[in-house]
Amino acid sequence: MTPTPPAREPSDLATVRAALALGRAVVLPNPAPLTCVVAATRPDAVNLAKQRPADQAVALWAHHPDTYGALTEHLDLDPDALRLARRLLAEEHLTLLAPVRRPEEAPPWLAPAVRDGWTLLFGARWEPLSGLLDDFPVLYVSSANRTGHEPAPGPAEALAMFPPEVPVLRSPAPDGPAAGRRAATTTVRLHPDGRLGLHRHGAQDRGFADPEQYLARLRDGLRR
Repeated sequence: MTPTPPAREPSDLATVRAALALGRAVVLPNPAPLTCVVAATRPDAVNLAKQRPADQAVALWAHHPDTYGALTEHLDLDPDALRLARRLLAEEHLTLLAPVRRPEEAPPWLAPAVRDGWTLLFGARWEPLSGLLDDFPVLYVSSANRTGHEPAPGPAEALAMFPPEVPVLRSPAPDGPAAGRRAATTTVRLHPDGRLGLHRHGAQDRGFADPEQYLARLRDGLRR
């Protein structure tokens, strides 16, 4: 009788850091109410881990001040809209669609996140992961799901979904009793004139009756 292999365990920070340094995809946890994400220094590694075409658009993880600083000169946003973009990413932890000034001239590190004149940005930066993230200021990211599956809420679900060559980081903090159901981030489109539009429903807007109600709350909160 063939023995049952031991259950796969989440990886530690050293294993995940080594995988990222080699250009491999890893799964990283997020604070509630967000799901896990797949991240890598190479956009094709993210896509292949998700079992989709290697050249599909991914989000740029604008978690590092240097990355965001370099990004701003390529966005078709005035100074007020740039400040709004930063708050949407860093404080609201949204995924953001922002207009690119000259898409055909996007630098190689930005181009994989640009489609049809817009760039897709993710900005959540969970403090327990800050040491790891600081080592990789340019990362590409997408929801932690394989084709046909919902995003993995936590490491246990990610371990069941991804193969062993994709390390899954152990969560640095367990969910508390008020964590609730996790979901992928809400995606908001920021227009050149500063208008906001809801592009995709997600964790942040799910408690609102309609998109405009959520966007009104968002505009109100960001004015304070």
